[in-house]
Amino acid sequence: MQDATLPRPAMLGIDLGTTNSLIAVWQDGRARLIPNALGDVLTPSVVSLDEDDSVLVGKAARARLTTHPQRTAAAFKRFMGSEKRLELGDRSFSPEELSALVIGALKQDAEAWLGHPVEEAVISVPAYFSDEQRKRTLFAAELAGLKVSRLINEPTAAAMAYGLHEQTFERTLIFDLGGGTFDVTVLEYALPLIEVHASTGDNFLGGEDFTEALLQACLKDWRLTPAQIDVQAMASLGDALEQLKRKLADGPQSLSWRHGDTPYEWTLDEAGALKIWEPLLARLRAPIEQALRDARLKPRDLDSLVLVGGATRMPAVQQMVATLFGRLPHRHLDPDTIVALGAATQAACKARDGAIEELILTDVCPYTLGISTRRSDEITGAFAPIIERNTVIPTSRVQKFYTTHAYQNLIRIEVYQGERPWVRDNIFIDAFDVEVAPSEQTQELDVRFSYDINGLLEVDVTLLATGERHSHSIDRSPTGLDEQARQASQERLTALKTHPRDTLPNRTLLARLERAWAQSLGDERQRIADWLDAFTTVLAGQRPSEIASQRNRLNEALDQLCL
Repeated sequence: MQDATLPRPAMLGIDLGTTNSLIAVWQDGRARLIPNALGDVLTPSVVSLDEDDSVLVGKAARARLTTHPQRTAAAFKRFMGSEKRLELGDRSFSPEELSALVIGALKQDAEAWLGHPVEEAVISVPAYFSDEQRKRTLFAAELAGLKVSRLINEPTAAAMAYGLHEQTFERTLIFDLGGGTFDVTVLEYALPLIEVHASTGDNFLGGEDFTEALLQACLKDWRLTPAQIDVQAMASLGDALEQLKRKLADGPQSLSWRHGDTPYEWTLDEAGALKIWEPLLARLRAPIEQALRDARLKPRDLDSLVLVGGATRMPAVQQMVATLFGRLPHRHLDPDTIVALGAATQAACKARDGAIEELILTDVCPYTLGISTRRSDEITGAFAPIIERNTVIPTSRVQKFYTTHAYQNLIRIEVYQGERPWVRDNIFIDAFDVEVAPSEQTQELDVRFSYDINGLLEVDVTLLATGERHSHSIDRSPTGLDEQARQASQERLTALKTHPRDTLPNRTLLARLERAWAQSLGDERQRIADWLDAFTTVLAGQRPSEIASQRNRLNEALDQLCL
């Protein structure tokens, strides 16, 4: 029997975002956001190595994107599932290793706030994440010392948080545009049931792309190419354009920038931005139309629209959604925090918390899964679907196939994900061989796919003539990483030094001051230099009350300068 004095295991939900990440906990019958060391619930998904090779995560690291771009990495979630390496100084990291540092910072914040260790969480992922991307997310959590009880699709998590506020039967479309990914989910509320009907998306479309489009347009107007600009200057320009993007709703915005001895000016209004963003806005339409088509619904059949993700704050996006659906979306829930709250809600459901155990969620496989087949000697590499996209999960589906010729003794099973008729245009997942006894005739075999709630796949092949069965559990560790490589990742992160949590507010202010100095000129730059000197002197005095007072004053001053 469990000791009643022991703290009850925390029901944690994590939104591991491209731009920002959050952690929430189910407590006292509701989901609560957990603040970080700075008192913010949003932790920028940015990692930087300080000059002494200690790790900075969050706001301090984001400030260093401008001042130390070669020692800082952001938006690495977009590369999850790839073999890309990101360089921070003289060290190299994989996207999942950097994600592990972000998860580790969130875990540390949760433990400080709750007052006891945490070991388990539900983590949200984009609905359109591939099998490999999901496995890499699980590995990132493992590196951070967390067990993942479930991966939940981000729009589905948002739907759970939204469902707690609604007590009606309705059909809803969740429009989730984050910093790096875009998901659309159509679902139906008939509480206590939340039933997902269709989910689709684009893993390479988000708010970062809208900023990048401004950057390319700006450089084109100035007749400059990225090759002509050094890394730090490019980072500074990108940061300035991100700020300009956020202020467009207030009217035309101007940007001043200097490259070498040449000053540059650029002015943009919302109409000009809409023209630049036209291709990106068009890309938002295709997943919406596909999700509605798969759910067999028309826009008029929807009862509500819910916007999720920080990029949905852009007026251009809101205007596009309103025009497409002929109505305004719901805005009573914070698009930045709803996914984390939903993940914590799912964690409570999984733990069968009494306050929420009646809430039932169904989800779908957002993409088609199948194998490579040969239709004839001339036609090879055709994609044969086994689980169609938007099939309710967990599911198990089987299809019959045949060997291609007599006396065949080996079958190659190649598993793919995608919506194209040829495997060359889809995403390769895994492959394995099945030995068969040679026969004078072609042989029948059943190929069964079983897909679980974490979006991970298992394959069974049965030879019908003999009943012989071959099971292949697609390795849940990242592709290409054996135990030695996994251990190397663990050792690489363990060797890094981490700033003590109580020093982060000071380190973050120093990074903000350095960034503000880099962005300023003339008298303003001199004033910020004086602030930097003054704060450095106060830190050297090691008097906590003076440090806290000075830190608060300087943070307020920087906020007023919008730096």
